Amino acid sequence: MHRMWRRSGGRPKGGGPGLAARVALAMVVAFSAAAPAHAINLRDLFGAAPSYDGRVAAAPPVARYVSQDGDSFVLDRSGPEPLLRFDGDDEIWALRSASAVRGDVVYRNDLGQMMLRATRLGGVTVFTPRRPSGVAAALDGPAPPLEPRPVISGPALLQLLASASLRAGHAARHLVSFEAPDVDRRSAALIADAANLCAKAIEQRARSGRSAVARTRLVRLKAGDRVDARLSHGVLEVTVDPDRGLAGRPSSRRIARLFGK
Repeated sequence: MHRMWRRSGGRPKGGGPGLAARVALAMVVAFSAAAPAHAINLRDLFGAAPSYDGRVAAAPPVARYVSQDGDSFVLDRSGPEPLLRFDGDDEIWALRSASAVRGDVVYRNDLGQMMLRATRLGGVTVFTPRRPSGVAAALDGPAPPLEPRPVISGPALLQLLASASLRAGHAARHLVSFEAPDVDRRSAALIADAANLCAKAIEQRARSGRSAVARTRLVRLKAGDRVDARLSHGVLEVTVDPDRGLAGRPSSRRIARLFGK
């Protein structure tokens, strides 16, 4: 090799890449052949600026994903709280993100249950009651942001509370009253959303035969400075915090947990 270099006058023949470049290329090729295919990525070798949540793969801030089971959902990372909504379900989940091993990011609900896991390279796993061990999901493309319920009028709120009462009463097979005695313009939209989640939780637990549902006669919704949900003597009391937006009300799972696991 040394003699070839001297005869060429210090230049590679044919005007091709220099020796140093050829050696570097040979090292990359040899490394690629020796390592598992999924581990090779030029960004891993030479570095790349991390994207949102510290991941290399830059998915849109608001994106739709489709799982291997065919379920689709929207993950909205455009605001201070990550939001998640499954297609066909009107509940918007306010999640908490945290770093995990290997640079992954996990997203949990208000019970601490993992709902999503995103890898550093952009892979996403979704966890559902039907698939508690998780199932892979693929990026389907950008999606519109998940918006909270708009400002709601007094008559519209009364109508929504009546609808939630009918749903809950039908599930529990007796009258379940919904009331919001201290509602104001600032808290009305969030209380309306919480009423819908209470009705959903009662429906879910009634299908599971939870006896606590049969004893529930009243759902009381109010605004406060912290999120809370309690069940005592047949009264389900839910407190919302309007300052926290969609993260300011308990999820349907948190409410359902009050009726028993």
